[in-house]
Amino acid sequence: MDKIRVGFIGCGKIAQVRHIPEAHRSEDVIIGGYFNRTRAKAEDMAEKYGGKVYDTYQELLDDENIDAVVVSVANILHADATIEALRKGKHVLCEKPMAMTLEDSELMVKVSEEEGKVLNIAHNQRLNRAHQRAKELIEEGAIGKILTFRTTFGHGGPEEWSSSPGKDVWFFYEDAAGMGAMADLGIHKTDLIEYLTGQKVVEVSAMLGTLDKKGSKGNLISVDDNAVCLFRLSDGALGTMTVSWTYYGPEDNSTVIYGTEGILYVYEDANHPLKIVKRDQSVMTFDVDEERSQDNQQSSGVMNVFIDGIRSGEDTILSGKVILSAMRAVFACEESFDEGKTVKIEENGEVSE
Repeated sequence: MDKIRVGFIGCGKIAQVRHIPEAHRSEDVIIGGYFNRTRAKAEDMAEKYGGKVYDTYQELLDDENIDAVVVSVANILHADATIEALRKGKHVLCEKPMAMTLEDSELMVKVSEEEGKVLNIAHNQRLNRAHQRAKELIEEGAIGKILTFRTTFGHGGPEEWSSSPGKDVWFFYEDAAGMGAMADLGIHKTDLIEYLTGQKVVEVSAMLGTLDKKGSKGNLISVDDNAVCLFRLSDGALGTMTVSWTYYGPEDNSTVIYGTEGILYVYEDANHPLKIVKRDQSVMTFDVDEERSQDNQQSSGVMNVFIDGIRSGEDTILSGKVILSAMRAVFACEESFDEGKTVKIEENGEVSE
């Protein structure tokens, strides 16, 4: 197969520091072009990496030379741009979260299957080597049956994680982001706990809040900056998922899983990114790659997985239909908080007795 010509819808920071450079480094990719609402950002990318600048993203999608697109616009636009791209015969890599409603998330998967095109969601946490090795250890029975867990993702907020940094980043506005920390970080850790354990989230109880983040006018932002969620998994395990934009110190991307034969620690110990403490207190540590963070951007591997999926025609670890169960859990958490009740997710399987 010839090289795959990729276009970029959205040239914000995630595209600038991750998707576009990773495409540029791939021997299987030709960068076809860019669209960005602020044209100058697209022009900057074209000057640096080559490719055409389009006046609209529809113009990019109408270009028959473009084989695939990366959608990394504001959250609220993910579904429309992705569905339109799929229907124009393009493979799609979409940033997380998939969409702002479960119905749109499901429709994205349905259209990709109808059109026979790859739909991947950029859940880079699945590709982190420490997480992949942790999953292998769990599957090998290193900690026995999973009983409980806690997973956390927190940092000081997305103010600088934008090509237009400051207190008025689009992440802070409901009409652009839809959700706050829950969509930005919660979807990562919800999906991660499903990935690590091989189980689905089937029941949730959640509290979301806007505790500290303020816009440039001094008012609290219109989306959540913190969320604490209780999860029950399909095999009965119980645990917590906590996300925050108000950890004003070191980033915390830790996960701890408690089993019948020991405890698995991922990024809990600064000296040992991955370790197991057994029932007899013996300690096992494992050499893995360095943790990726806001300030430490390594190659994520997302683009390689996307291109491999296009070439093979097979589902990947980032396939949209794989991510759907985590999206159901995120929307169930919103429902739980809004209605003040525990929510069961029937589509993810029955709750174990």
